[in-house]
This record gives sequence, structure tokens and C-alpha cells, in this order.
Amino acid sequence: MSMPSTLSMGHCHPHSSLSLPRLSSSFLLQTIPRFSLRIPDVPRKRPAHRGLAVAMSMEAGIGVMGTKLGMMSYFEPDGTVVPVTVVGFREGNIVTQVKTQATDGYDAVQVGYRRVRDRKLTKPEMGHLQKAGAIPMRHLQEFRLQSVDGFEPNQRLVMDEIFKEGDLVDVSGTTIGKGFQGGIKRHNFKRGLMTHGSKSHRQLGSIGAGTTPGRVYPGKKMPGRMGGSKRKIRKLKIVKIDKDLNVVMIKGALPGKPGNLLRIAPAKIVGKNIPKS
Repeated sequence: MSMPSTLSMGHCHPHSSLSLPRLSSSFLLQTIPRFSLRIPDVPRKRPAHRGLAVAMSMEAGIGVMGTKLGMMSYFEPDGTVVPVTVVGFREGNIVTQVKTQATDGYDAVQVGYRRVRDRKLTKPEMGHLQKAGAIPMRHLQEFRLQSVDGFEPNQRLVMDEIFKEGDLVDVSGTTIGKGFQGGIKRHNFKRGLMTHGSKSHRQLGSIGAGTTPGRVYPGKKMPGRMGGSKRKIRKLKIVKIDKDLNVVMIKGALPGKPGNLLRIAPAKIVGKNIPKS
């Protein structure tokens, strides 16, 4: 094998006749053995699956669904004026499913409300209702109870049999959507002076410090979407139940606008109708 050209080493004496071959990069690659480091495939240990426990609030008793009709003034026999919300009932409030601890892991009663045409529902929804022998209904809600004894599918719930005048109820529904609103309307902020010299009238103002922390804290009250959220109003009194008109009058204002779906359930009173623990 022919050796490459020689080159005197720089650290040798200039008059020395010692010379070493100059090794090219291609020669080094051919002579030096190549090593490949292979990392074995070690299976990664995944964390153990943690089951997610879904916690549902226990109801004080079975409830019904209704439709908000509007507000009015109700005059009691002694002449007292009471502001009430009138709630009507369409065809429905039928038990569509009874869930037990053995079949579903908890005790609950599913109730359907507001009859609709068959083509308004999907085939799975129709099959679910036909299994219970119920009519096609738009809304399905569950009431988790301590005991489901006495309930059976296709059982019709009657308002005046569940509640009576003077009872306290919890009413939940969807509030009126207001769209994107500013801080004054959404969070009741104060505005600045409206005079000529003021530079801040309805602006939000400062939203945090400077370099420290250099960010806006989570939960800061700022402009954004207002309304259109679920809201529950507790311990409202039933003033009047009219069987002829099929309406109930509840004291105070209820969430939503006329035509809104409402859920009426017995008021929760800890230690009285629901356990303390």
C-alpha cells in the first residue's frame, strides 16, 4: 500500500530528518473501525389508571320540569302583593328510566318533558323512549335520590301530588344571554368622571403590575360573555297551584326569559331532607 506524502512535524527540530506520514480523513475513516451504539427499547412504565369518580348532587326528592310563562303580581287574601313567576307545564314529566345501584351504580330517576314529533328525535333517542313505552319528548333530566322505590317507567308525575302550596323549592334554569359586555355591566365596576379632563370614562383600567409578575392573574374580572349560564335559585316559596290552568306561581324571579325550561325540585335543607354527611 502506497503511503501518502510526508510532512515534517512542527514541534521537531527544523534540521531533523524525522518525518511522519500525513493521514488524510478518508484514510482514517477506512482504518478506524466503526462502532454503533444501540439503545435497547425499554418499555416506559405508564402510571396506573386512576378512575374518575363522577359526583352528582343528591336531590331532596323527585322533581318536575316546567316552562316559564312570565311574571305577575299575586294578591293574597289579606291584600299583600307578592311578585310571582308563573310556570306552566306542557305534556310530559314522565319517568323514562329508573336507575339503581345494581344496574348503574347509583339510584336515580330519569324524567322526560315536552312532547315533540317523532322526526325531531334521533333513532337512538326514539329507541330509548320506546323501551320505556313513553311518548317522544325533547328534554331528559335525572333526579338522583336516596331511594327509587315506588317509581316505574312510563309513570306520569303530577305537580300537585308532589308539591303543595307553601313548600320551598329549588329552581334552576339558563339565564338570559347578554352577549359580550364590558366590566361596568358584567361586574358592576364604577366608571370614571365624564368631564372633559378625564381620560378614563368606561375603560377597564389597570389589569396588573408591571415586570413583576409580568402577567395577568387568572380569574381577573374583565369584559367577556355575560349570561347564558346555568343558575339555581334556592328556597323559593310556592304561592299558588292552579289545577284548572295547570300552572304554579312561585315567589320571586326565576332564571331565563319566557319560554325557558325550568327544573323544579324540593329545596335542600341539610339535616331535614338530606343527610349532613
